[in-house]
Amino acid sequence: MAKSGVLETIPCTVTKATELKKELEKLVKAILDEEDYRVEATDEAMRVLSVLKELKFKKSLKMVDDTVVPEEFKCPISREIMGDPVVLATGQTYDLPFIQRWLNEGHRTCPQTQQVLSHTILTPNHLVREMISQWCKERGIELPRPAKDVDEVRTDADRGHLKSLLEKMSSSLSDQKEAAKELRLLTKRMPSFRALFSDSTDAIPKLLNPLSPGRANTHPDLQEDLITTVLNLSIHDNNKRLAAENPLVIPLLVESVKSGTIETRSNAAAAIFSLSALDSNKLIIGKSGALKPLIDLLEEGHPLAMKDAASAIFNLCLVLENKGRAVREGAVRVILKKIMDCIFVDELLAILAMLASHQKAVEEMGELGAVHCLLGIIRESSSERNKENCVAILHTICLNDYSKLRDIREEENAKGTLSRLAESGTSRAKRKANSILERLNRAASLTHTA
Repeated sequence: MAKSGVLETIPCTVTKATELKKELEKLVKAILDEEDYRVEATDEAMRVLSVLKELKFKKSLKMVDDTVVPEEFKCPISREIMGDPVVLATGQTYDLPFIQRWLNEGHRTCPQTQQVLSHTILTPNHLVREMISQWCKERGIELPRPAKDVDEVRTDADRGHLKSLLEKMSSSLSDQKEAAKELRLLTKRMPSFRALFSDSTDAIPKLLNPLSPGRANTHPDLQEDLITTVLNLSIHDNNKRLAAENPLVIPLLVESVKSGTIETRSNAAAAIFSLSALDSNKLIIGKSGALKPLIDLLEEGHPLAMKDAASAIFNLCLVLENKGRAVREGAVRVILKKIMDCIFVDELLAILAMLASHQKAVEEMGELGAVHCLLGIIRESSSERNKENCVAILHTICLNDYSKLRDIREEENAKGTLSRLAESGTSRAKRKANSILERLNRAASLTHTA
């Protein structure tokens, strides 16, 4: 009998697969034919491929499920047909990923017999594998594929445990807090538990059920555990799109950047950083109003939170639309002040260099005294990357405002800062420094001629 709620009927699966293939064909054609195709198209194509792969696997599972599988072909832990049977020291046969996970968790006994193991060497059971292969072939069933990532194998016991924990999210406050703490721990320690959330579209909404929008910090300890769980989930690639496209997640993360314990706020920023790995998510997060609270968190200056806030701002500003949002929300002033105070200089210079492609940002930098600050870093820093970012920003400022050449000329006459960089910097730093020096020379010639 098929597993209710998990496996679809084969005709339905075939129909869905056909529709997905048509969708994939359109996406691939757009990517190949259009010079300036949307980045989201590649993400969508990858998602469709992933769903097709899952449907193929489910179809195979369905066929196995409708057939009586000999007990000796099933793994005693997963109770599913084995893809990579191995023999334990006690002589029992298990599917490799499941018994390996058992051993990785620190167990040194046989799951079936409870005998203490004399060693933990796992020997391939070629005979059973050949028997399974022949049995599948005779019935037209696809041979189970060995799991590539032992840490991500999911068992029915795991699924049942997750279900019971999520049910507690609709129970009493004490049950919610207890379940939230356990979910935070499990999703931190077990990649397989993180992966379980990608198997169900309603798992994340159930997880966040106790957090009411606008009042997420009513119970700060509960908020911290749930937001940290979202951070843990975001590490798993299959959860990134699932989380960002859920209407609850981003608004709750943005709210949690604004209010909550400092660990909650820091972890919310870290979750935004993790989810923004996908370009399509960068746009969703940018439109949600996340940049202002991230900039405010950076400005507050708490050591635990600043790095996460800066990392999230950097990632989001890789998309053009978000650069403008960051500039409008005061990023230049906050970042430049931190750099002048010698705080997170490396990370913040990288953001400032990125924002320098925005006209308003460059104007603000000139008004806020960036020239002297950047020249000072070039003069005193031992980081070649920082010097390169500084001279690149200075180059853009000079292109935008010729009056700043006067300040640079004074520095050059007194200390030869750019001349030294033009001789010993990175190749990009040399190019930018030489370009500024050429402008200085041309300006001097024009002045002299006049």
